[in-house]
Amino acid sequence: MPEALRVLIVDDHSLFRNGLRTVLESNDGIEVVGEAEDGQAAIKQALACRPDIILMDINMPKCNGLEATREIKRLLPKTKIVILTVSDADNDLFEAIKNGADGYLLKDIKEQELATLLKLTIKGEAFLQGMLAAKILEEFRRLGQKEEAKSNHQITLSEREQEVLKLIAVGTNNRQIAKQLCISENTVKHHISNIMSKLHVQNRIQLAVLANEGKK
Repeated sequence: MPEALRVLIVDDHSLFRNGLRTVLESNDGIEVVGEAEDGQAAIKQALACRPDIILMDINMPKCNGLEATREIKRLLPKTKIVILTVSDADNDLFEAIKNGADGYLLKDIKEQELATLLKLTIKGEAFLQGMLAAKILEEFRRLGQKEEAKSNHQITLSEREQEVLKLIAVGTNNRQIAKQLCISENTVKHHISNIMSKLHVQNRIQLAVLANEGKK
């Protein structure tokens, strides 16, 4: 039996943390290993319990979720961090992605969908809700990243890597990519790792954005 996905919940509202713990632990394969009420406590808890995934709020006392994300990613780069917040503010979204967040979700997400996305995130997927993805694309355009994207795409990708990149650009997950290309999920992960290395991006969200920019 596979090991349970170890989750750390970071939010300054105890009622929300308790409710989220109940929701997550009602799903097979998920274990909540800790809670924190601010960014400073989140950093300490992350180092103490080494979770697979952290659900991180943004607006918290002492140290906000964006600062905590940056520090935890520096200390524990393999730990996945998914922002779970009420804020759809552009600045929060952009800063979270720049700081290495592996996903950005709003708190109105459906309970079962959240559990599913967490399980996929640990496999290397990364998620933005539709309107948030559109904001990221617009920000990349505003910052003049289009020319850089074109330059990066001049780097030689194999035919298979190009196929994988095109599927990532339209939001296809690893399992779907494997099925469409008749290859294993491990092979998909290998291709994605190579593509990210060649294009100098840090995570799948940045890769998807870059792929979409390259189509313009």
